Amino acid sequence: MTNPIPPVDAASPTRGRPRDAALDRALLEATLEVLYEKGYGGLTTSAVAKRAGVSTATLYRRWKSKDDLVVGTAVRWAHDLGPGQDTGSLHGDLTELLTDKARTLDGPGGRLLHVLIGESAHNPALARVLDDAVVQPVRDRAAALLERAVARREIPPAQNPRVLADLVVGAMVSRVFLTPPPEPAAPGQDAGPPPPAGEAMITELRPFLLRALGASPR
Repeated sequence: MTNPIPPVDAASPTRGRPRDAALDRALLEATLEVLYEKGYGGLTTSAVAKRAGVSTATLYRRWKSKDDLVVGTAVRWAHDLGPGQDTGSLHGDLTELLTDKARTLDGPGGRLLHVLIGESAHNPALARVLDDAVVQPVRDRAAALLERAVARREIPPAQNPRVLADLVVGAMVSRVFLTPPPEPAAPGQDAGPPPPAGEAMITELRPFLLRALGASPR
């Protein structure tokens, strides 16, 4: 793995002896590695424990089941979008939202999401976690940036900010996960490496969203 696991929240409530944060990170990283290699169906707690170099008893003291382990990993890797900064314009606020989401989908969190989307279709607990960790932050951020844009009189009041979040998530997931990569350059043509799929989507999606919201695209 080239990307370190984000720090474990030291403020999480525990009982008895404090948990070893380094061991938690090792187990979460091992979960990601096994998921990437074998998919959700091939993931077992014993495989994760072996990859992390610990016993299954050690894993079960932290997560009671395979689903609990995967849910914990998904939450750990979800990018916390937060409320976003007020850039002074809808164009700037929307660009920051799209950029942050693209960074998530193009990175480890996106690869994990790719693995788990299919499983969430028949795993209600996992579907709820993905909605809370991946979609809800976009809904909250979209509502905040639309409220600012209305206050600036850039756009008329939005009836349903959730639609903007659905457009952002749906379009980006479609581009990153469902759209085939571009054809390689013809022999003798050096087109250079293509931009990450999420980043490439920003320039296409932003003007459409601005028009849909009643703003003038730049």
